[in-house]
Amino acid sequence: MDFSWLSDPFYQAYLWEGFVNTLWLLLVSAVGGLILAVGMALARLRGPRPLAWLAWAFTTVIRGTPLLVQLFFFYYGVGRLLEGVPGIRDSLFWPLLREPFFFGALTFTLSVGAYSGEVIRGAMQSVPRGELEAGRAFGLSSFQVLTRLWLPRAIQLCLPTLTGEMILLLKSVPLVSTIAMMDLLQAANIIRDETFLVYEPLLLIAGIYLATTVVLTLVLRLVELNFPGMRPTRRRWLPIR
Repeated sequence: MDFSWLSDPFYQAYLWEGFVNTLWLLLVSAVGGLILAVGMALARLRGPRPLAWLAWAFTTVIRGTPLLVQLFFFYYGVGRLLEGVPGIRDSLFWPLLREPFFFGALTFTLSVGAYSGEVIRGAMQSVPRGELEAGRAFGLSSFQVLTRLWLPRAIQLCLPTLTGEMILLLKSVPLVSTIAMMDLLQAANIIRDETFLVYEPLLLIAGIYLATTVVLTLVLRLVELNFPGMRPTRRRWLPIR
């Protein structure tokens, strides 16, 4: 095994840029996807019939097609269409719309929104109706019942599943290397092409992804343990229920 190339600042810059882009893509997609997921769940449960059908169709299409196909559709399809729209190239949004990061974040956000939306919808249906009726009996409005009782209780129920969704999102990020975005896999591919080393760059980024997954799991576990309303447990390292 030859890892002497790690001391080269040229390759270090590639790896650092890929790592930072990976974290940014994970953060933007997770936040945007969870916001969209809440909207999808509410549309399915409380929205007017046309909106509920639209949310169902969106969820079905996103969950029923491969993520790589969606990524290609937005980057090579929608991206090329936007180039031909008059005025787009001269607008303030063009520097963003021409970047692979935008289409990667858009694709992952829609994916998280569709999958997590179904998770949150199922959790909201699992909240005992008596708890919601108790909130109304205390004089809470419908909006207050939703924001203070129903939605927090549902998120509490599905937090472990959402944690799994975030881990899957992290492992999906390397797909953006197919649209020429600099992530960890793209950095490893460049290093492989220039050093003619096959295993070492891949082993390195595998280790980085493993370490990132462990840190992300611990952070999300702390969020789960400290989420309002969670049943207190004995403080242990990675407690097992």
